[in-house]
Amino acid sequence: MPSLFRRKRLMVVLIGFIVLVALIGFSIRDRDALSTPEKFLQDTVGWMQTIFQKPVSFVDTTVGNIQDMFMVYEQNQVLKSRLSEYKGVIEENQRLDRENEELRQTLEKTEALSDYSPIQATVIARSSERWFQQMTINKGEEHGVEKDMAVMTSDGLVGKVKSAGAFHSTIQLLSGFDRSNKISSWIVREDESEAFGLIEGYDDESGRLLLEGIKLDEVVEKGDTVLSSGLGGVFPSNLRIGTVEEVVNDQFGLTKTAYVEPFADLFDINHVIVVDRTAESIEEDSVMDGEG
Repeated sequence: MPSLFRRKRLMVVLIGFIVLVALIGFSIRDRDALSTPEKFLQDTVGWMQTIFQKPVSFVDTTVGNIQDMFMVYEQNQVLKSRLSEYKGVIEENQRLDRENEELRQTLEKTEALSDYSPIQATVIARSSERWFQQMTINKGEEHGVEKDMAVMTSDGLVGKVKSAGAFHSTIQLLSGFDRSNKISSWIVREDESEAFGLIEGYDDESGRLLLEGIKLDEVVEKGDTVLSSGLGGVFPSNLRIGTVEEVVNDQFGLTKTAYVEPFADLFDINHVIVVDRTAESIEEDSVMDGEG
């Protein structure tokens, strides 16, 4: 009985093998149409591929989009950084151009001051508390700077030396002048002789210098030029100060006061010229000795 069972099982395995070989042979030969089982198997595989392909494709597309977003973000950051660098370079070039122009004008003005001994200097500090009154330059007594010397830019007078150290000096600006700091001045008028006045202060509200002591009978008009006269013993003559903007009678009605717009920008100063009037004094003495 057991041997009969084994023979039947062997026959089943053999028949199954033969059927399998037959099916394989049948499937690999050239045919115009698939069998029903093959169609069912192909459709089943196709459906499974379709079901799994969509989420896989979605995930792959999403990951690709995220990677592209990160790449675009990094590129954007790089471009922003480069744009900031380019802006910095442009601003630096503009600043250097302005500084070069200022230095060129200062040098030209220095060469024009042939009657004096000009000392070129650079502003190195301005305190926030006294921004409108004082500043510090990088020249001192070792460079020939002395107290009360006139200080100017290529545009005009800006102040005088308040104190001089060995290598640095403090400059008192015209905007910090009061009645204890006077500048003897001439008002240059067309077709008329100069009118005399004294710069005796600064009007904070209008940002203009106060030229006082003008005689009532003097005709002073807007646009007239104001120069230093050199009569005060501190400032050399013919230094440009500003232009007349307005003329009013003083509070007592005895003289006139002119509001003068400075030629120089008192709030944006980088390079200055300290004017030593010793050369002018020596030249005047030489002329007097020659006349004698």
